[in-house]
Amino acid sequence: MSIMDLIKKGKKTVYKRHAKKTLQEKVAGAAIGLAAGVVAGALLTPQSGKETREDIANAAKEIPEKAKEILEMAKEKVEEAKEKLTARKNKLAEEPELKG
Repeated sequence: MSIMDLIKKGKKTVYKRHAKKTLQEKVAGAAIGLAAGVVAGALLTPQSGKETREDIANAAKEIPEKAKEILEMAKEKVEEAKEKLTARKNKLAEEPELKG
């Protein structure tokens, strides 16, 4: 294995790690934002305590569905990242090797 192959392999590994970390951060941010929005919306509406508790309970029932939506978006992003990585891998494989 030549030094160029090692460099290319290292770049691919770094790119994959970065893409995975970025996706994880986006999913975590979306989940935190969703939870904060639900809580803020329930607490800031001018209602009685009973109505607020009902709203919180209803929002809690919606969270699993919202989480599924976020998970589906994350899966789509992972697929997009895989496609980009595959395309990049193919492009790198097609490039002529540098000879020194």
